[in-house]
Amino acid sequence: MSGLRVNPADVVPAGFGGLPADAPRVAVVVSLAFPGMTQQTLELMERFTRVAFETLLAAGARAELVDSAAEQLTPEAELAKYDGVLFLGGGDVDASLYGHTGPVPNSYGVDLRADQYCVELIRGVLERDQPLLAICRGSQLLNVACGGTLIPDLDPWHLHRGAPGQPMFLDEKVNLAPGSKVAAILGRPTVTVRSGHHQAVGTVAAELRVAALAQDGVVEGTEHPGKTWVVGVQWHPEDSDGDANDRSLLFEEFVRQSRLNPAAAPGRTQEPANA
Repeated sequence: MSGLRVNPADVVPAGFGGLPADAPRVAVVVSLAFPGMTQQTLELMERFTRVAFETLLAAGARAELVDSAAEQLTPEAELAKYDGVLFLGGGDVDASLYGHTGPVPNSYGVDLRADQYCVELIRGVLERDQPLLAICRGSQLLNVACGGTLIPDLDPWHLHRGAPGQPMFLDEKVNLAPGSKVAAILGRPTVTVRSGHHQAVGTVAAELRVAALAQDGVVEGTEHPGKTWVVGVQWHPEDSDGDANDRSLLFEEFVRQSRLNPAAAPGRTQEPANA
């Protein structure tokens, strides 16, 4: 590890204590540190993680941080007490987990221990059929946990990240699959999103289906049709430079689905779930 670490106090806002007792509980899984973390990536992780927590708070969820790089990891079974689980972005996924044995150009932030832990968490979430929103690295881990592969290094890459010497994140147009959950949430077939990635879903796991594609055909989103609500997006809705309305729509639907979780807190108001 580089020694740099996101301080939870800098990313978890005040205000969760003011939510009603029946507010859905959401676990936010993210590595607060990873190998090679620089001041730039630290600041990005702080900004993205803070925006995610702020958006969950605004949507009425009681969000709690689960650090996938902690010295003492939260036991997988502990996630059963949450109504929904959100996986955020971070470093690359270790290539050994999806069968890649060659070199990985532009590799950064690989932490095998965190990857193995996250795969274990995702499989438990799927087994319990908890609502799951997986962003960027989270979306990649979802595919790996279900038996799919990743593209180790995108080439061509110009649609997906900034050029050398330029800002890492850029606006990217993404086509949403007709009938997908994310298309229904955002209400249109094409959206402009914030992207900054050099890896992506490769072979889509058999139990997942494609929910979004980049203009060059790279998979930008997946869903699990066999579960109640599992959505993975390669882009960063929690980037504050992105569309605030789209971010709210996606997070609000995730929180609504968490509230609908059959294992939700007793007495919580229930409403019919969308197909």
